[in-house]
Amino acid sequence: MSNPEPQAAQVPLSVQWHRAIADIDRDAWDALALPLQTPFLEWEWLYQLEASGSIQPHNGWIPVHLTITQQQELVAAAPLYVKTHSMGEFVFDFAWADVAEQLGIAYYPKLVGMSPATPSVGYRFLIADRFDQREMTAIMLEVIHQFCRDNKLHGSSFLFAEPQWAEWPEEAGYSSWEHQSYLWQNRSFCTFDDYLAGFTKNQRRNIRRERASMSEAGVTVEAVRGEQAPDSWFSLMYDYYENTNEQFGPWAAKFLERPFFEGLAERYRDRLLFVAGFLPAHTEPIALSFLVHKNDHLVGRYWGADRYIDNLHFNACYYHPIEWAIHNGVSTFDPGAGSPHKVRRGFHAVINRSLHYYYDSRLRAVMESNIERINLHERHQVQQLNTLLPFK
Repeated sequence: MSNPEPQAAQVPLSVQWHRAIADIDRDAWDALALPLQTPFLEWEWLYQLEASGSIQPHNGWIPVHLTITQQQELVAAAPLYVKTHSMGEFVFDFAWADVAEQLGIAYYPKLVGMSPATPSVGYRFLIADRFDQREMTAIMLEVIHQFCRDNKLHGSSFLFAEPQWAEWPEEAGYSSWEHQSYLWQNRSFCTFDDYLAGFTKNQRRNIRRERASMSEAGVTVEAVRGEQAPDSWFSLMYDYYENTNEQFGPWAAKFLERPFFEGLAERYRDRLLFVAGFLPAHTEPIALSFLVHKNDHLVGRYWGADRYIDNLHFNACYYHPIEWAIHNGVSTFDPGAGSPHKVRRGFHAVINRSLHYYYDSRLRAVMESNIERINLHERHQVQQLNTLLPFK
């Protein structure tokens, strides 16, 4: 943690709130966001979410991004949204909303800090290196508290928080709520066979059978960087994303519009990886998975196909991305939210954290008195999942 320079401590700071990421200079924002591990706080990703109509007031996301300038230089920022519901957050706080209702306390609207509809660890405030990160975080939290009180917001939360940064809001009174997610880690593998060598004999044979089933079905699976992907794939990805969500009915997680995928083709290709499944005589892929990478981290986001082929999902979303990660020096791969079958493919269950502060003291007391018991239960669930890892 760096110590603030005299200028950082002495020159006044100016606070502004913005109703669209487009109102903030792209280069100034990315000067703060690009050094971070996560790609999902970069200007272009947030801009496409808003410009596409996916994340807008009409569907319950009201952008209220915070910026702090010093002598007209952007020195800190936070992507923030007023929410009138909890959909698209992937931190399922409906039980807390029910508690609030039973106590006669309003739960919405609330303020949420996250990359919308993106359940990937890494949220934090964007702060210039020359500032003390903990001190600036404390300043920004006070600004957020005042904003919430002035606008009659009933809570503020930061979801999928970066682990080190999460300690500072917790010190400031936010309750830390633990959740289970998945992560693959590269143990200095040189090949996919190196990875398989760590599995039990039965599961190693099962994975090889699932991979071999692609050629038996006549399917070729190929990883393609975003820079080499045809423009048509971006719109096709939306079709497959829509197909996937249609299978889940009321449990679907369809929050994005077609222009979001198409918009990423212009200025975000270098962050993207497609894994495409092809059949002979088909000019377009019959399946696509859509991943995002930055530095040595890979994140699986969306998947879909125009037909069911056994094991295609496992190959496009897990095995081929892992193989690509090994060949490209990727250290960690977050496959996204989902079911325990990821553990059988070598993904560890891990903990991520969200941070919550309720402005009604009664609801805050309920969370504070119960959260450790809830977190212990979640840790136990993670331990139980990891007993299913099929390693030697």
